[in-house]
Amino acid sequence: MTTLTPIFTSSSESCNFLQTGPACMLYERLLQPQLADGALDEARSFLDTQLEEAAGLPCDMPAQPEALLDWMRNAALSTTQAYALYLEERRQGAPRRYFANRAHALYFLRHVAPTKLVDGAWLYGLLKHWQELRLRPLLRTYLEELGDGVPAMNHVVLYKQLLAQHGCDELAELEDAHFLQGAQQLALGHLADDYLPEVIGYNLGYEQLPLHLLISSYELTELDIDPYYFQLHVTIDNASTGHAQKAVQAVWENMPLVGDRDAFYRRVINGYRLNDLGLGSTSVIAAFDLEEEVCAMLERKRDVATQVHSDYCRIEGRTVNEWLSQPGQVRSFLDALQKRGWIRRDEDPQSSRFWQLVQGDRAAMFGVFNAYEQQLLHDWIAGDWTPPRARGRSRRRPAPAAEQAGGLDDDMQALHATLRALPAKQQPAKLIELMSPASHFTPAGLLATRLFNAYLQ
Repeated sequence: MTTLTPIFTSSSESCNFLQTGPACMLYERLLQPQLADGALDEARSFLDTQLEEAAGLPCDMPAQPEALLDWMRNAALSTTQAYALYLEERRQGAPRRYFANRAHALYFLRHVAPTKLVDGAWLYGLLKHWQELRLRPLLRTYLEELGDGVPAMNHVVLYKQLLAQHGCDELAELEDAHFLQGAQQLALGHLADDYLPEVIGYNLGYEQLPLHLLISSYELTELDIDPYYFQLHVTIDNASTGHAQKAVQAVWENMPLVGDRDAFYRRVINGYRLNDLGLGSTSVIAAFDLEEEVCAMLERKRDVATQVHSDYCRIEGRTVNEWLSQPGQVRSFLDALQKRGWIRRDEDPQSSRFWQLVQGDRAAMFGVFNAYEQQLLHDWIAGDWTPPRARGRSRRRPAPAAEQAGGLDDDMQALHATLRALPAKQQPAKLIELMSPASHFTPAGLLATRLFNAYLQ
């Protein structure tokens, strides 16, 4: 059996080791350059189960495909009108609707990451049919999700950078439900030949402009978190020339001329419904509880922190090691720290002795907490306290790392050599292999995307 390679976490751990849920396991099995034996059978079984569940959900799609364009544009208009009302509410002094604080926003970025890191994957399996004109709207959509091979525009590259910038790129302990949408997308992508109507329907739903995308972008900007990934989707999913328009076009151009058009369209509708399974963005946002996240984070740290603290300091009669020796004591430990004045809630965190131990190059616990974990602690301590002025974080995006450093172009040089050794008719297949969800964001995958673009000109 093929060894699973953890490719979506920043450490040696992946959901393969810490998470045993079916969606996470399938997600990782399908997010490999070479699929293991049986992976496609598992994907098919999973997808059939999801489609059966989706069939019982309500659907707002029109009964006739001819009405799709008006339906899509009316939905986009409704979204922009709702956003205008939101902006007016904010101008009148209403608080942020989604993110109570910066930690809340980073929690959102982290928990939707399994979906964002396979952006566009549902269309991958169509690349082999690049000569079929009826699939061109879908192929163009996939290549644009890949940034046409430009690192600064590749959606997965952008999201990986966003996660890394804020210490949110460790996803190992996320619950299984957060991998369900990504597993669906990967399954559709690898089985596109057998589920073309469902792929088209899923694409139609995913590429519509949702209100949460607009609001998230606005509120991330307020919190000094780079919103570019979300702003990019606002522009490319537009109802005039963007992915939403292409999605409708794809339905029309792939409706069968001979055969059961109604059956095909029913399958499109059911693929559309797949978007409503699993955890959506707004449900992820609503699930955030700052104190619960702080306690869960410290509980995870407890296993490696036991017996590493000195015994000279006692808090409420117990050493730190004693507090950390048994699970389930974190909340009581935090209460004790507050009682002793080590943590002063609803004040500037700099006033808390505990925070001074955590933050700063010379802090006693420097390096123990990553940027995301520090933000959780900071915002939990701060509570209702707000700084007298903005903290001044930079919203400038870091330059894409791909293809910059010497040595990173080895794969690209090897790809050029491989292509030169192949007959012209076999070259597209090699490029397509590197444009998979597992590798399109790598230097070789980005180059493959740029070269493949020539076939669609």
